[in-house]
This record gives sequence, structure tokens and C-alpha cells, in this order.
Amino acid sequence: MRLPGILIATLLMAASVPCAAAQETSVDLELVLAVDVSRSMDTDEQALQRQGYVSALQHPDVIAAIQSGPLGRIAISYFEWSGEGSQSIVVPWTLVDDAESAYAVASQISPRVVLGRYGTSISASLVFAAAMFENNGFNGGRRTIDISGDGPNNMGPPVALARNAVVARGITINGLAIILKPPTEGLRSSAFDIDNLDAYYRDCVVGGAGAFALAVYDVDQFEISIRRKLVTEIAGQTQPILRVADQKSVPNADCLSGEAGGTRYPR
Repeated sequence: MRLPGILIATLLMAASVPCAAAQETSVDLELVLAVDVSRSMDTDEQALQRQGYVSALQHPDVIAAIQSGPLGRIAISYFEWSGEGSQSIVVPWTLVDDAESAYAVASQISPRVVLGRYGTSISASLVFAAAMFENNGFNGGRRTIDISGDGPNNMGPPVALARNAVVARGITINGLAIILKPPTEGLRSSAFDIDNLDAYYRDCVVGGAGAFALAVYDVDQFEISIRRKLVTEIAGQTQPILRVADQKSVPNADCLSGEAGGTRYPR
């Protein structure tokens, strides 16, 4: 019998075991960008995501936000994820304090296609991201995970359980719900597609001080949404643009909707 709560606690405890760490660099923010590349993300969506982050990291507004903090510098890491145990670091922890260093991070996010990754494990990816903060060489006033995806958690521990464990460590989780296609006929409210993915991210994924979720409904919104999201979390703004939590008309989400339909056919 699997005990997801114990599993999450064990993974997080293992990640926080102290070791002989190098001298830490103080930064305003330690930011992990966690990007969905599961099978549900087609090649066009993958390219849009990567280009969105590349463009955002090169935009003057994002660079200005980075330099607006007390120290004027942040640390960034970028990884891609899909199923449980399927996370790949693309950009290791990097100090960003000006346009040149921001461009250097953007240059590592190449427009390649990732194929053959099964499952959508938001929970395992949150645990993986939380572990990345340990002994990373930086000491930030804030620690944030920025996770994007186009479907519910259908692999690994329950997503709300993982979210709560990560937030308990003082880490903020912000989200980007990608809703470019309507739910597939016959698969609605399943592991593949659910209605109101924006509400799912609001209620089940994001958490912590100042947490927010944004939703992208059209390809034309992609780049500007990612840029606004980065500016908001980097600058530590208290009123993020397009806050999903402000949409009171959206019903509360079932945080186990993906697991309920995803036992046999994870993607």
C-alpha cells in the first residue's frame, strides 16, 4: 500500500539534509520555472511555451523587475516535467542581475521537441522543485516555484497533499493553466481533460504567500501572460494581473479529478 503523505515527507526531508555547502550568494528571489512537456502538450504548444519564456527573459520589463529588488539580482533554474520521475533540468541555478545574464538563461531554453513522455505528475514535479532549493548556492529572501501545465495531476501522490507539504516549507507556488483547446469529447472531467483547469490550478496547485494562478486561453496571450507572470512574481507585487482566485464565479475544483480518471490512461 502506498502512503503518499509519508512519501512526500520523506522526499522533502531527504532533500533538506545538510551537507558541506559552498558559500551562498544572497539574492532577492530563488525562482524555479517548471514547464509541462507531457504528451498532451503538442509540438506547437511546447514551442509556444519555450518561446514565451525566452521572450520574457529578454524583455526590458522582466529585467527591470529583477533589478528593482533590494539586491537587484535573483537566481533562476528551469526544468521540464511530465510523469512521475520524469523531470529534466534544462537550466541549472544561475545568477541573473542584468540583461546579459538574463539573455544567457534564455539562450539555454532551446526550441527542441520533447516526445514520448507519459503522465502528468504535478505533485512529483512540485516535490522535485522544492528539493532544488536545498544547497543550491543561493540564499533568497523569497523562494518560488512557477509551474505551468495543460491538465490535472494523474500520476504520483495527490496534488493538494504535495502542494501543502511544499508550502509548509515557506515556498510559494504560482501557476499558469494552459487552456488552448476545449476538453476532448468523451474525455471531459477525466485524466486527459477537465473543465475549469484555471479553477483546478487556483484551488489545488498554487499556494503560499502572495500565490496566484493565471490562465492562457489563446495562443496570442501566451508571451504576454508569461511575461506578466514573471514580472509579478519577481517584483513581489501584491496585485497580480488576471488573478484566477478573483474569479468568484468559477466553481471550486475537485483536486482528485485527474487521479480518478487517470489510473489506466495517464498522459
